[in-house]
Amino acid sequence: MVSRNVVPLNPEPVLIRLFFKSPADFISGVILATALIFSIFELLVNPRRKNYNTNTGMERTLVLDTVEKIGEKVKLLGWVSVVRDHGKIIFIDLRDRSGIMQCVGQNTHKVSHESVVEILGTVSNRPEKLVNPNLETGKVEIQIEKLTVLSPSKEMPFPIDGDGYDIEEMIRCKYKYLDLRRKRMTQNIRIRSKVTSFLREWLTSRDFVEIETPILTKTTPEGARDFLVPSRLQSGKFYALPQSPQQYKQLLMVAGFERYFQFARCFRDEDPRKDRAYGEFTQLDMEMSFVTQEDILELTETMFTELVKKLFPNKKISQIPWPRISHKVAKEKYGNDKPDLRKDKSDPDELAFTWIIDFPLFTGQSKEDFFYGSGSAKFAPSHHMFTAPHPDDIKLLDTDPSKVRGLQHDLVLNGFEVGGGSIRIHQSEIQKKVFELIGFSEDQKKEFDHMLTAFSYGVPPHGGIAPGLDRFMMVVQGEPSIREVMAFPTSSSGQTSVLDAPSKVTEEQLKELKIKVTE
Repeated sequence: MVSRNVVPLNPEPVLIRLFFKSPADFISGVILATALIFSIFELLVNPRRKNYNTNTGMERTLVLDTVEKIGEKVKLLGWVSVVRDHGKIIFIDLRDRSGIMQCVGQNTHKVSHESVVEILGTVSNRPEKLVNPNLETGKVEIQIEKLTVLSPSKEMPFPIDGDGYDIEEMIRCKYKYLDLRRKRMTQNIRIRSKVTSFLREWLTSRDFVEIETPILTKTTPEGARDFLVPSRLQSGKFYALPQSPQQYKQLLMVAGFERYFQFARCFRDEDPRKDRAYGEFTQLDMEMSFVTQEDILELTETMFTELVKKLFPNKKISQIPWPRISHKVAKEKYGNDKPDLRKDKSDPDELAFTWIIDFPLFTGQSKEDFFYGSGSAKFAPSHHMFTAPHPDDIKLLDTDPSKVRGLQHDLVLNGFEVGGGSIRIHQSEIQKKVFELIGFSEDQKKEFDHMLTAFSYGVPPHGGIAPGLDRFMMVVQGEPSIREVMAFPTSSSGQTSVLDAPSKVTEEQLKELKIKVTE
């Protein structure tokens, strides 16, 4: 008798037979997978939904979400912003990242100002006469059932309930993590985050590629002193922290990326002032190929106009399109190249954007110019040595360089320069000519052989702009100093927040770097 393959009347699907012992196991797997997918989706659409306490097994509720949970029992976690003792009754204003909530209970709790606590209680409507219209949670309160101090706080070194302007800068920097609890500072940092998110999405949607360029690099001529970093592996040689990613972003254009951006950290050893942070700052660095100066201006103008409308709806832009003023006219009419064109300078919500163009390509060189060849030539770049001359003025490079206009553009907002850029030189011969005019020696020219070599392999016409994120935020937020919009700024004396750098290093570290400190 010939054996035959027996085919079952109700065959299980192949995938089920491969991965599961039975259909029941398959169904259970589907249910578990579905539950997992819904859990992930819930976390994505509601990022505030997280954090479980293993002691209570109860999910954390953020303060702002309590307004939708009247009559429900909730668990809150946060800082004690205010404690009001009314004898048998105690009122606690609890603060978390979403807002402030009033909590009421019997006065059996010993809790200090700014302590971290866990509160279990029930959400209830406030009495009509006690509604606080200034709070998003002002119509509700928490009836405290249990309060646990998770981390007590000792007395604060300074109050954080005010604006903090009257507190000494060094004290604020020393305890910057406390200063950041201040409502004004918290708002500044959060809106800054929203600005960067908007800009990143806006540029990415227009085919810009975000690329990080090196921090350890070579000294660059940006008009300020470099921060130098000694090399352990190559004794006697130094890296420089970038004053800007200028050379790298131009090389990215040679590489063919065409549209680049990054939120670049820049480092400059220059004297601080209210609109200039000492040491380091952040700029939105942008570079584009096959563009004219007008293309750059229009793109930047559209981007910031849309940003203001989206994130600062209470602000109004004085004039659209933004005015374009030549450097010469600005100096003659306003006495400077950073004119404040607001119609009402007392209005904190008016924003007057202005373009300053047609800068002279060169300025007089002095020993205070921190360019290569400083003090050894008649001319210094008014912007930087990679700015292209106006096409109509190229012949003047040989006859009268002082009359050459550069394709430079400065972005001015309410009297502050908040960004600068230019069309770049992409012809090797013009770049060499500029090197000669600013007094480069042959050795100094060799420092830029990598640029000239790159230009020999097909470099597109290109240009860009770098709005300063910190300066922009300072002006828009109406702050008196750039340091008020930075999480951990360097003080005006050059000391970093909290960590108190610069600091001494050990003899062992210096010995390894072959460095000897002398008085």
